[in-house]
Amino acid sequence: MARYRTSRILPTILTIIVILIAIAGLVALARVLFGGASDTDDNVSRATSAQQQLLSTDANRSVSMTVRGPIVADENFRSYSITISPSSRQFNAYKGYLDTVTNQQTLTNNAQAYSQFVHALNKANLTKGAELTGDANNVLGVCATGSLYQFFIIDDAQTQHMFWASTCKGSPGSLNASITQLANLFTAQVPGSADVITALNF
Repeated sequence: MARYRTSRILPTILTIIVILIAIAGLVALARVLFGGASDTDDNVSRATSAQQQLLSTDANRSVSMTVRGPIVADENFRSYSITISPSSRQFNAYKGYLDTVTNQQTLTNNAQAYSQFVHALNKANLTKGAELTGDANNVLGVCATGSLYQFFIIDDAQTQHMFWASTCKGSPGSLNASITQLANLFTAQVPGSADVITALNF
């Protein structure tokens, strides 16, 4: 009798175990499929939002590039920024970590010129990268021996999107585009800025 009962119970237990494993597998598969789709949708949504905001020519819109040189002594540290809006173009060169202005140029702009510029940035893939969050998006101390590039899409003086990259291989950043191409587009907006940047001797 004992052997008979055991021979009947074992298949039942094995069947239950197989069913439980199958259910767990289906749940895990569903999480991968639906969770992955959700993440992908979020990334696509953020990229679409960034592109739309980049191409907006509303008066309160602007785009900016900030470039930081190697992390050295305060006396030798250099950086610069270029900010373009539908009404103005501004270039600032700085020395030291407290951003003492060493060169400044402010020029007027117009909506047609701004539209051409932001569409050029879009074609240069400014918004194609995947924006980072948390510590991954903290650029403090990044690429200490090279240059750090940050590109901002701004609405009413508030940063809406930020993509960054560096010249150090170990810190690629969130930008998925040519730094040189984007930087050249910005510097071309302010005549003479390229000479000042060269003199900074990064």
